[in-house]
Amino acid sequence: MNNFTFYNPVKILFGKGQISAISNEIPQGARIMVTYGGGSIKKNGVYDQVMEALKDFEVLEFSGIEPNPHYETLMQAVDIAKRQQIDFFLAVGGGSVIDGTKFIVAAMEYKGADPWDILAKREPVTNATPFGAILTLPATGSEMNSGSVVTRVSTQEKLAFGSPFTFPKFSVLDPETTFTLPVRQISNGVVDAFTHVLEQYLTYPVNAPLQDRMAEAVLLTLKEEGPKAVHNPQDYDTMANFMWSATMALNGVIRTGVPTDWATHYIAHELTALHGIDHARTLAVVLPSLLRYKSGNKKAKLLQYGSRVWGVNAGTEDERIEATIQATIAFFESLDIKTKLSDYEVGEDTIKKIVARFEERGVKDLGERADIQIPDVKQILTMSL
Repeated sequence: MNNFTFYNPVKILFGKGQISAISNEIPQGARIMVTYGGGSIKKNGVYDQVMEALKDFEVLEFSGIEPNPHYETLMQAVDIAKRQQIDFFLAVGGGSVIDGTKFIVAAMEYKGADPWDILAKREPVTNATPFGAILTLPATGSEMNSGSVVTRVSTQEKLAFGSPFTFPKFSVLDPETTFTLPVRQISNGVVDAFTHVLEQYLTYPVNAPLQDRMAEAVLLTLKEEGPKAVHNPQDYDTMANFMWSATMALNGVIRTGVPTDWATHYIAHELTALHGIDHARTLAVVLPSLLRYKSGNKKAKLLQYGSRVWGVNAGTEDERIEATIQATIAFFESLDIKTKLSDYEVGEDTIKKIVARFEERGVKDLGERADIQIPDVKQILTMSL
């Protein structure tokens, strides 16, 4: 097992009715900006619960945070919040709203000339305005980690950042807030969480059996509960299991002491930035080809994954690896998530554009072994056609 430092300060309030408890978690006298997306929280009753819980606070609303939150929109929130002297934020929504709010709170305290440098130049975040979260869409794990991904529309860039200062102070996970989600978003959430686990698990062995089995537990739970969530999204127990699995997939626990990959995410972000394809669907496109392309280096973990998660135990090693990748593809497809670039009308022109963008940025050394270079990215994407 590798050395590690683990830090996660997020307080989780899990279960029905927990939104009412947020008033106890926010400093008295705080001036709060509530951030949310397109307004679905006003249709499903979450908005009313939030406003009732905040009735004793000064509250300003900022709506319209997009899926794959836009830098341009987030900077509008920063400008308003500074003028209104906001000192606490409450993100109400899915991963995009929470990610966007993480950037807002970092930009609030940023002393440089351009907050985009936090993403583009990896300028360190040394302080951030405090915030909490109310999760309404299980998927990204953003409710219990410090990471954020932001899109700049003007340059078609989608970049990530993270900081110890951008953990939520608390997050509410009430499965009832998910009951009105569209099936497409539930499917996306299952695949997103599943891939988060695989990016931390399908690397190479470092004698970390506990982390392996914890990762496998999340995978098996998503495998069992994900289809149930798609078919019966108003079943409380199913949605509770799905919600907690998505949180556990990326709260830092299963990555302790093990190598991680993230090349699939890095490549897939370009497909969202260029074509607006749902994040989870871009992961489902890139992941199978990357696993095939790097199967030699990932052999031991692929065989373990196949055996323990999919029951693939017969055949040669190569046959078992291919059967394992096929089982993963079949799982994604069973959730109506397509796994080829051609399914999204994306072709070789986009591959050339991604390669050119990576060359311009000087991208190199992706993957857990830092051995995926730009020509490898081109091959992986070509295999995804």
